[in-house]
Amino acid sequence: MVGMATAAIVAGNSVVLKPASITPVVAARFVDLMEEAGLPKGVLNFLPGPGGSVGDYLVTHPKTRFVAFTGSKEVGLRISEQAAKTAPGQKWIKRVVAEMGGKDCIVVDSEADLSDAASAIVSSAFGFQGQKCSACSKAIIHQDVYDAVVEMIVDRARNLVQGDTRNPAVNQGPVADKSAYESVLKYIEIGKGEGRLLLGGGSSPVAAETGGYFVEPTIIADVDPHARIGQEEIFGPVLAIHKAGSYEDAIRIANDTEFGLTGSVFSRNREKLEYARKHYFVGNLYFNRKSTGALVDVHPFGGFNMSGTDSKAGGRDYLLLFTQAQTVSEKL
Repeated sequence: MVGMATAAIVAGNSVVLKPASITPVVAARFVDLMEEAGLPKGVLNFLPGPGGSVGDYLVTHPKTRFVAFTGSKEVGLRISEQAAKTAPGQKWIKRVVAEMGGKDCIVVDSEADLSDAASAIVSSAFGFQGQKCSACSKAIIHQDVYDAVVEMIVDRARNLVQGDTRNPAVNQGPVADKSAYESVLKYIEIGKGEGRLLLGGGSSPVAAETGGYFVEPTIIADVDPHARIGQEEIFGPVLAIHKAGSYEDAIRIANDTEFGLTGSVFSRNREKLEYARKHYFVGNLYFNRKSTGALVDVHPFGGFNMSGTDSKAGGRDYLLLFTQAQTVSEKL
């Protein structure tokens, strides 16, 4: 939210900021800080509300020049469709910058540091309760090291602590709201029929103790790549694990979704990493590190296919998306 708004402002635009329906407070505090820092009133305009009314109105309004969006694939496609239609009085083609969902994978080769790979998978899958578009929701492991890596992943995930995240000893808080909680639990029930449940599998005991929307870190192994939990974005602490017959097969499985946001490969073999560089099709590809935690101006962030317009937020070229080029020539 902050990155999209400030990029548009730096490029010389005024902004109407509509936050996600469940997160208006952080956006309101951001607007207050911007005005406190000296931004003139009217440059950044705070407009909270439901996406179906406020969001649709903003997208379809004839004076809206472009739309920057982060969220689900479904909403992103709806925005793209709405923005493509011209309204009476509109004299430009609207531009859409969309960062949508992901089904991100970490590939573990037989020549990898298995301990590092397992730690990265757990961090990427369960950090922020899996509520990141870059979260690792699929681990694809070479058959030669499959059992060993799966055991390491389960051991590490079993030690995660849930509770109040203001406590530094806590690893996981609740998911965003009741709707997210119910959706994740539904996917877990689907996953139980699509693979072998190794850890978790439902509502956390912390949920009963606190009334919060806590979901157990859940790991389901031996999942077919075309299973629903292997294809659909869950956006919660659920990890599907696939066994690959070869390294090339692992890359094929990683590519076999409609998304293309982030991905990671663990291998000590430089030739295999170069193979992934050429054949693993994601907007942000990492070698021997986790799939989350892109750094501004170091890892410009954005994906293609159903993951968005590959706008690369956090990179210098991102600002150009909020500008309009003009060529001026003069004959002397």
